[in-house]
Amino acid sequence: MVLLCLHICIHGCIYVPKLPLVALAHSCSNASPGLQERAAGALWGLSVSEANSIAIGREGGVAPLIALSRSECEDVHETAAGALWNLAFNPGNAFRIVEEGGVPALVHLCSLSASKMARFMAALALAYMFDGRMDEFALIGTSSESTSKSVSLDGARRMALKRIEAFVLTFSDPQTFAAAAASSAPASLSQVTESARIPEAGHLRCSGAEIGRFVTMLRNPSSILKACAAFALLQFTIPGGRHAVHHVTLMQNAGAPRVLRAAAAAANAPLEAKIFAKIVLRNLEHHQTELNSKE
Repeated sequence: MVLLCLHICIHGCIYVPKLPLVALAHSCSNASPGLQERAAGALWGLSVSEANSIAIGREGGVAPLIALSRSECEDVHETAAGALWNLAFNPGNAFRIVEEGGVPALVHLCSLSASKMARFMAALALAYMFDGRMDEFALIGTSSESTSKSVSLDGARRMALKRIEAFVLTFSDPQTFAAAAASSAPASLSQVTESARIPEAGHLRCSGAEIGRFVTMLRNPSSILKACAAFALLQFTIPGGRHAVHHVTLMQNAGAPRVLRAAAAAANAPLEAKIFAKIVLRNLEHHQTELNSKE
């Protein structure tokens, strides 16, 4: 997963020894911003491993991260959002985030944080939670309970999708998008890219499973999730990004070009999804040309 901040290596794997950091995160909701950032950042780093991510969820790490996401410090917003994004990749953790009241917290973070990166990762966490993979887990988890929880899950989904849509639209200038839709000229697409670019996102390194999930999300029935996935892939492949070439290779392996072309040409897709998909295709072509020139 993304942005390793801290790790304990055993035989080449990241390992969590009974998760003392979860206890630390629990105890520092009222601590100094520096300590809050270090606690959330440590859990972000450990959650890079899916095994650790599952363990953090089972050991009670979700609630303190949600509490830390409400900090007044934007640096804490980023580390808490990054950790919750990693945790939300697992459907069991995603359901725990819903149960612990994490959807309103992530929506608030995605709406009001001064950190553009925190807003971005909060949106991606919400996208993971409601792309359909949590649904089966939620049905099993609520099968012996009343229907009130499933109703609240529907409400959480609507709240999350509404906020994701609003977040993506903040990077959509109607005039610029109309020009890009009319011509698809390099200059028009470059203008959209510059207005949509989140510079710090170039430091995020995704795994093959994560890139594959965003590629799959491009085919999601939700037009909002399609646009969010295209926006994320745009960030991860912008030329000059630290891990852009790595992400391009993963996307090629996942068959992304075909899916992107379909998304860019889909008649019923939102304009944002189509334009962002076109830009990602252009980014892939750019990187492929550079790789070919070095051979």
